Amino acid sequence: MSERAREIRHVLETEGATVHENMIEDNAKRYEAFADVPEYGELKAEARAAKENAIERLPELVETVTEAVESRGGNVYVAEDAADANDYIADVVDGTVVKSKSMTTEELEVNDAIEAAGHDVWETDLGEFVVQLAEEKPSHLIGPAKHKSQEEIAELFASKFDLEDPPETVEELTAFARDFLGERIKEASVGMTGANFVAAETGTITLVTNEGNARKCVEATDTHIAVGGLEKLIPSVESLEPFLELLPRSGTGQDLTSYLSFFGPGKASPRDDDQEFHLVLVDNGRSELREDEDLREALYCIRCGACANTCANFQQVGGHAFGGETYTGGIAPPWEAAVHDLDAAGDANDLCTGCSRCVEACPVGIDIPWLNTAVRDRRNHTGESFDFLPDAISGEDGNPPTSSRVFGHVGLLARLGSQTAPVSNWLADAKPTRWLLERTVGIDARADLPTFTRETFTDWFESWGPQVSRADARRTAVVYPDVYTNYVRPERGKATVRVLEALGVRVRVPEAPESGRAPYSQGMLSTARKQAEATLDALAPHVADGFDVVTIEPSDLAMFRREYDRLLGEDADTLSAESYEVFEYVYGLLENGADSTALRAGDGDLSYHSHCQQRTLGLEDYTTEVLSRLGYETETSSVECCGMAGSFGYKADYYELSEAVGEDLAEQFDGAERVAASGTSCCEQLERFGFDADHPIELLAP
Repeated sequence: MSERAREIRHVLETEGATVHENMIEDNAKRYEAFADVPEYGELKAEARAAKENAIERLPELVETVTEAVESRGGNVYVAEDAADANDYIADVVDGTVVKSKSMTTEELEVNDAIEAAGHDVWETDLGEFVVQLAEEKPSHLIGPAKHKSQEEIAELFASKFDLEDPPETVEELTAFARDFLGERIKEASVGMTGANFVAAETGTITLVTNEGNARKCVEATDTHIAVGGLEKLIPSVESLEPFLELLPRSGTGQDLTSYLSFFGPGKASPRDDDQEFHLVLVDNGRSELREDEDLREALYCIRCGACANTCANFQQVGGHAFGGETYTGGIAPPWEAAVHDLDAAGDANDLCTGCSRCVEACPVGIDIPWLNTAVRDRRNHTGESFDFLPDAISGEDGNPPTSSRVFGHVGLLARLGSQTAPVSNWLADAKPTRWLLERTVGIDARADLPTFTRETFTDWFESWGPQVSRADARRTAVVYPDVYTNYVRPERGKATVRVLEALGVRVRVPEAPESGRAPYSQGMLSTARKQAEATLDALAPHVADGFDVVTIEPSDLAMFRREYDRLLGEDADTLSAESYEVFEYVYGLLENGADSTALRAGDGDLSYHSHCQQRTLGLEDYTTEVLSRLGYETETSSVECCGMAGSFGYKADYYELSEAVGEDLAEQFDGAERVAASGTSCCEQLERFGFDADHPIELLAP
């Protein structure tokens, strides 16, 4: 077992249950909080536009805020890097420092710098106080101690403080921390805060908090040091409006945060004296990030943690496994790469499966999977050389790990497997082969490998031939033969053809290359771009001939509609505008007069799991509506992801994590007599847990 696999297993066993309970609860609160906000999409768009504008104007805003703060008697320091920021802060500090929560100061490791200068520093946020006592790093952007249970915190307090009657209940623990930290605040001379937002026009620091400790830290001390990254700048207080609607709902599922605080230079409190004020704006890689075409939008992050809460992998292991030196969750890798280095991004980067659920959850619509793909591509180009692999699976993608190369060229392997079936299936199932694959390629020996078919989907269609004449056709469509449909599950391709033809569609199934999804997922962007170009070349003539493109695998449709924009630019429009998911297409046919009685009628209950990218493309309802019309009583899963995520569930490093994620889905479907899932990997995961899972299109075929 690799060191990473052991780490994942340890976190699952020690922190997993607590993390899982907390993340599921927080994510549910987020869904509930936005359920009655009809203008959610508009707010997201407004917030996104505001961040884009602010980052574009960043040098101007730095000048504006400097003038505003200094004109009111405050001080502004723009720190080049962490060492520069810490040197400035250490020079300002004179005495005990009390802090409110700040991820930027975590990034700087400012506590170490203050202590090295001979001063005490105390975290006054309850979660930060817990991890400070435990000498750990925060496990979540807004919930530093989400990995700690009540019992563990009680044991921690008992071990750190000599108490006759140690606190045990939530109320007792909170009261003890409040009293203890209250004394530290009384003794302190410096209060340090972060900054959710900094309004450049007035120099106003905005803090969105739930404990009130930030106000105490500021008002009880003679010096206020506010520390924020350059990306926290926005033009004005008026610019805050969409963020104040989105941040509390996204982060904690609250309509309104408990404390909305505004600080700045001059009179910060009702005291008689003026307070010394320092605003430390931290660059530390942000200027370079701003100029980075691929990673720039990481700067739009408002640190709400929604990407972590909605991530199925994070829900199991939290930020100590899914994080870097400072940041946690899906947004961590680009930030780690920017403020630390690519190595710091590595482990967290590998845990992003590209499911895209985080894009939907992000209040500013950051394409986090793309950021992780771009980071993965850069890591591939700094990797060690693997000379034993042929040039056909290396080339311009640099030196990705062996497993990435293999999974990135799954189409090539599938063709070979199909051509040599059933011998290839027998070899793949042999124990020596499994042992060898785990040690050389990183495919877990416990994983059930795909079973290749000798007759491919395209072979079958060549003998089947179009059954609807062009003259009689309601529509004409190309069914895209994705890798798994073509070589592993041709029955769902056959069902798709029969369903479309029953509804009056003239069908073609051409030979076509892989969409590029596999190498894209592995960060092999050069190969992904070449495959995308080849796919466009193969399908464009059919589109020009008036044929729609119908996809069975949602991840391929996501490539056509989203990722091809990154890979092909404007050329992607040729394909994306004419491509449909199979149930989206069937729904459209039925809405426009096709006869549903031509399809097989439903006959009872059905448990259905929608593929991640099908959900984030907004297509899940087409499947459930069609199934309902045909007579099925459909229960749709509520879990975020099945956990298989293409190649992820095969990898030895993450097999147990994939299985842990899948258990949520298996538990929800426990006792189900009929199960369907819209993605290949979803079906494979369900089969791992003993379900016989079909693609729902197979239920419709006459």
